[in-house]
Amino acid sequence: MTGVRLVRSQDLADVPYAYAATVPAGARLTFLAGSCPLDRDGRTVCVGDVAGQARAVVENLRTALAAVGAELTDVVSTRVLVATTRHEDLVAAWDVVSAAFGDHDVPSTLLGVTVLGWPDQLVEVEAVAIVPG
Repeated sequence: MTGVRLVRSQDLADVPYAYAATVPAGARLTFLAGSCPLDRDGRTVCVGDVAGQARAVVENLRTALAAVGAELTDVVSTRVLVATTRHEDLVAAWDVVSAAFGDHDVPSTLLGVTVLGWPDQLVEVEAVAIVPG
């Protein structure tokens, strides 16, 4: 068990994520840098492909979490950034990220932004997680 408790409210819209999350007293929080669609050589992958970049971002997020002894079920919240003005691109990125988290549908914010930091980058995911133990 991760210790992350997802909170929902019957008084709010039925959305595909929890409205809040709590962590146990004394839990160590980890603040992850935005996960980017970069390969080990620092090159942007899946250029022009929002869903492909979202998959790469999730894999890089898993790797960063593993470096601190955590996994996706230890994530408390996310912010999904997509460089677009198109709702369809937001949905494409969200579908990939949401599927990766499965039943652990943490509180998340999905944003369309004008530009991200790396050349040809379309997707980035920021996360906060607890470190088990």
